[in-house]
Amino acid sequence: MSPSHSHDPPLPFSVPPRSRFVPSLGSCSRRAVTSAAASSPPPSPAGCRRPLRYAVLGAGFAGLSVAWHLLKVLSSFSALAFFLCQRLHRLKPTDAVWLQYSPKDSRVSVDVYDENGVGGGASGVSGGLLHPGILRPPTTEKAADILLENAQSCLQSCSLQVLDMDAAQCLIPGLRVPLNLAVYMPVALNVNPKKYLQALFCACQNMAEKASVSPTEQKEFKLYKEHIDNLQQLSGDYDSVIVCLGAKATLLPELTNKLPLRNCRGVIAEFQLPLETMEKYGSQSPSILSDAWLAFQGPCTVSIGSTWQWKSDNYASSVSDEEALTATQELLPKASAVYPGISKWDYVGARAGIRAMPPLTANGSLPLLGCLNDVIGERSNCAFWLVGGLGARGLLYHGLVGKLTAKAVVSGDETIIPFEFTCWKVSKA
Repeated sequence: MSPSHSHDPPLPFSVPPRSRFVPSLGSCSRRAVTSAAASSPPPSPAGCRRPLRYAVLGAGFAGLSVAWHLLKVLSSFSALAFFLCQRLHRLKPTDAVWLQYSPKDSRVSVDVYDENGVGGGASGVSGGLLHPGILRPPTTEKAADILLENAQSCLQSCSLQVLDMDAAQCLIPGLRVPLNLAVYMPVALNVNPKKYLQALFCACQNMAEKASVSPTEQKEFKLYKEHIDNLQQLSGDYDSVIVCLGAKATLLPELTNKLPLRNCRGVIAEFQLPLETMEKYGSQSPSILSDAWLAFQGPCTVSIGSTWQWKSDNYASSVSDEEALTATQELLPKASAVYPGISKWDYVGARAGIRAMPPLTANGSLPLLGCLNDVIGERSNCAFWLVGGLGARGLLYHGLVGKLTAKAVVSGDETIIPFEFTCWKVSKA
């Protein structure tokens, strides 16, 4: 950069990486990468910049959404032009620095780190219900009043239909409607979280491949199945590191006791309808939300959730027999209160995960986003970011928070993120 621009904010890709090239593997280890470095080509010559390098910690809803949006933003000419205009106000398209960092040489690397692989954490064991509802019969007058208020104030594009008992039972035969009221959301989704996350991972791979139209426009996307002990472990290799580890974010030494997250373990019980049972759950019938939720995956499989065990430090997705028994004893009465037919289904297993619950605020319980460098309090040429506190609403929030964070990371501008998502840092201070 010429001396006349020496006081401009530094480019986020101005940090030189370690001299190594990453082999093109969908899932690999940094040990393999390091051993390959000795035979790698020499660094790029002067005038040809190195790739932008981003690390995303976590391959759940938040992490894969951030990765997808990073690839999308950085594959766009307009996004790069916007970034350059923001960070280098006085540059013209004829200036040498503009030409050096133009999309004609837009190599990007996005690496995702998750020791458990895609959907190996709480995201992968979730129920897959996209709130606020599918079919919800309230069991208390208070809940009924809230649902009626929501139905009257809902967005036109996401309407809620108020049904009486007869209409609700047409959708779900055998449904119990204690207050002759149920709220139905036709456009709500019930997805298989594991399959969805695997599809999102494939979408990232496809986007990177399609955007790599020439050697100078390579977009690399990789998954590393390994544990990251601390953030400084990656700071020398990457321009930005985005922490999307859910409850495990607090296990990083740089973030211990610095995030206002509340851990809550949830157990989900799985049931199947015996093969000899003639009466199946309707293929067009919606899932059910009540004091417990019932997420149906086809006519013979249902997941019932979820328990709430606050302050738990049990991160295992496996469930002991004792924990499973306790969970089913809690969940089955709640499920039976609205769907008595669940008594015909057989218990087949349980899974669990830790929710990272955000603090309660005047705006509700919102995810925690923003730059972490001030929170960490250590000087670094790498920018650290957080996407956390999605709680039990990872499926609901992941698209929005991934998009906002990707734009903020690429531009180096936290103000792109609404203050409601970053005010936790002010409260913490």
